[in-house]
Amino acid sequence: MLTLPSTEVTDDTVLPDARPGYRPYRATVAGIRRLSPHFVRVTFTGPEFEHFGTAGLDQRIKLVLPIPGVGLADFGADEQHDHPASTGTGWYDRWRALPEAERNPFRSYTVRSVRPHLRELDVDFVSHGPADAAGSGSGVGPASRWLAATQVGEHVVIVGPDSRSRDAGLGLDWRPGDATYLLLAGDETAVPAICGILDALQPGRTAHAFLEVPDAADQLDVRVPDGCSVTWLPRGGAPHGECLDAAVRTWVAGHRGPEVPTGAGVNADELEIDVDRETLWDTPDTPPGTGFYAWLAGEAGAIKRLRRFLVSETGVDRRRVSFMGYWRLGKAEPQ
Repeated sequence: MLTLPSTEVTDDTVLPDARPGYRPYRATVAGIRRLSPHFVRVTFTGPEFEHFGTAGLDQRIKLVLPIPGVGLADFGADEQHDHPASTGTGWYDRWRALPEAERNPFRSYTVRSVRPHLRELDVDFVSHGPADAAGSGSGVGPASRWLAATQVGEHVVIVGPDSRSRDAGLGLDWRPGDATYLLLAGDETAVPAICGILDALQPGRTAHAFLEVPDAADQLDVRVPDGCSVTWLPRGGAPHGECLDAAVRTWVAGHRGPEVPTGAGVNADELEIDVDRETLWDTPDTPPGTGFYAWLAGEAGAIKRLRRFLVSETGVDRRRVSFMGYWRLGKAEPQ
């Protein structure tokens, strides 16, 4: 991003144990920084962030938002989580048990950077502009309204990994195994995850990343390892996903063969999923051998088309493709 965030660890070594991999943390907004017209970085601090997991990559968290005039309900954030027998994963059951009017809304995001020694973490948000504050406009929900109005000092709850747990890697969908030729493709909602993946890439891997963003001014500074490339695709007035689809198809056409192995292709009916009713999400186990691996994330309809192109039309082994529908045009995130 504009400054290269890094994941830092403390000098203390703690052996992981059987405590839940995810737990709720009380957090406070410590900083707000606009990175571009459509990206805002919010820095959070929390008294127990010294234990926040540092896997990075595309690891997901839940941001639980206050209800205006009500605040944050009690669903386990204040309980002790310093013992392997703690029940941090019970937060969701407790949230579901609340009266509907008291259930704080939550949304999924990617951790951009964690600094346990400072008890800080960064989350990069997509800002939809003035419509956020007005509470109107396409796709505007509680998180967008919160982002437009939040100030330093506001309290939230973040559900994320506990570094002391052996299951602290939950929420990671980047699973390339030994693959060395990598394709990453996503829209603006996938930019933090793709940047996190690029930050962590080790030498010997070649990655090509395609990022569709709303505007040319949303092209952010990002670490690009040797042998890798990043292509920004300003959408402008084009339909969502159109630029990304065209760019990936063109790139694949020029890299068929040893780089992008092709085969018979899976019948398209086998890949069919109703993205308006079902969650488009599949992260296969470690792909076979070395070679090609694709990671696709963003608007579910666009990602569905890209997956069909790679697996059905091109013939890429479906075990080499991870795909995540982060959101669906016109639909709210299920709770």
